[in-house]
Amino acid sequence: MAQRELEKLVTVDEFEVFLSQSENAERRFELINGEIVERMPTQLHGVIVGLIMAALINFTRPRKLGWAATEVNHQLPGDEHNSRLPDVSFYLGMMPLVERGPMTRLPDLVVEVKSPDDNFNKMRAKAAYYLANGTRLVWLVYTEKRLVIVLTKDGEDILTVDDTLDGGEVLPGFTLPVRDIFPE
Repeated sequence: MAQRELEKLVTVDEFEVFLSQSENAERRFELINGEIVERMPTQLHGVIVGLIMAALINFTRPRKLGWAATEVNHQLPGDEHNSRLPDVSFYLGMMPLVERGPMTRLPDLVVEVKSPDDNFNKMRAKAAYYLANGTRLVWLVYTEKRLVIVLTKDGEDILTVDDTLDGGEVLPGFTLPVRDIFPE
């Protein structure tokens, strides 16, 4: 049995207690499959998230298509070992905004930008979780390689800086040149 399997998995309730401790007040954490993971985004990460957010907001807000947000906490009912914090979330529809506590459903579109501590397998596992639990479109942004992997339940595409992202069935008509999300 692997060492991780011998350790006790952290529950969402235990995670909430951990987050409430004063030494964690200014830090960012996710609970992924019972493991507390600290998020350490870089300036490059933040700029890429901002560029994607700007494009999404500029497209969706005038059309009243829904809400784009960064680092929203998601805890699905019945999932005691996950409290996810996607880099970018988009929710179709102009539903009322949650003012306290986590979202209890996953976004229609999730964007994850690779941080220095992430690897290919971690990124793919995040995408698989989102897609298995209701997310319709996932963009995995790989900063070093300057590419985006687009995933749906039906498959995937790998886009380079010479390609253009689109909103698929989630955001018909939305386009964003991949090169525009990577600062020069």
